[in-house]
Amino acid sequence: MNNNETEHVECLIIGSGPAGYTAAIYAARADMKPLMYQGMQPGGQLTITTEVENYPGYPEGTDGPKMMEDFLAQAKRFGTDVRFGMATKVDFSGPVHKVWIDDNKLIEANTVIIATGASAKWLGIESEQKFNGFGVSACAVCDGFFYRGQDVAIVGGGDTAAEEASYLAKLCKKVYMIVRKDELKASKAMQHRVFNTPNIEVLFNTETIEITGEQTVSGARFKNNSTNEEFTLDITGFFVAIGHTPNSSIFKDWLEMDENGYVKTIPGSSKTNIPGVFACGDVQDHIYRQAVTAAGSGCMAALDAERYLATVGIEA
Repeated sequence: MNNNETEHVECLIIGSGPAGYTAAIYAARADMKPLMYQGMQPGGQLTITTEVENYPGYPEGTDGPKMMEDFLAQAKRFGTDVRFGMATKVDFSGPVHKVWIDDNKLIEANTVIIATGASAKWLGIESEQKFNGFGVSACAVCDGFFYRGQDVAIVGGGDTAAEEASYLAKLCKKVYMIVRKDELKASKAMQHRVFNTPNIEVLFNTETIEITGEQTVSGARFKNNSTNEEFTLDITGFFVAIGHTPNSSIFKDWLEMDENGYVKTIPGSSKTNIPGVFACGDVQDHIYRQAVTAAGSGCMAALDAERYLATVGIEA
């Protein structure tokens, strides 16, 4: 097929990962013949997660890339048309939704399921990427268990960082909370929790210079911006909790979003403000952000899409 040709489908899934793949499984089983474009990071954030031990059905645990391969294989088994490519523009003005892939291929879809996820914000230092998945993580709830009884650091000063520091404190021997400013942005309740936890030490006016180690993290160098003094901490885990950015920018002219760019869905559903367009996973969930909740919302999106097709009289 020529890239400039228009293709019409009943169900287009934008993005992969637990939400997208689960939506594909349900949509394919409902004979909606879903077409999926995987996006820039096929499999989503789990592809940079080494070990997954909290997803049901894997009693011995698994690693993120293998788990996403399993999801993909199951989606393909039921007939999902999975392709490489990224949605770059949309037009949701009519009953048939238009989505351009890689700027030149037009897909017209009766239903669209958005599962583009969110990207963790990183500090941007070279060593952070070097040790990503080998001591560096953006999810304390996902990976904190592996640092039981060890010393770790977490960067951030907001509610998420405070909450994750408190979570880590239950598992780890010592938690250093690295805060760039001279105060926490977190709510007063979360601040009280942090300051009243004996094994959390908050280091204000502090920036990370470098994360150190051989194969895995064994320490990090920091700088106190008040004194310009540099110092080193012996840690085995380095957590970044400075926020996430939902991958929703191409939808901003069409879909209702909150102030941070997360797509708003009608409570108890995956429905957006545009009929026939549904959102699932981390692009609309800034609270839980877990593989299992993303998968659940992907199921909801496929069921909502199937019911929409039946309601408007389009055969799925």
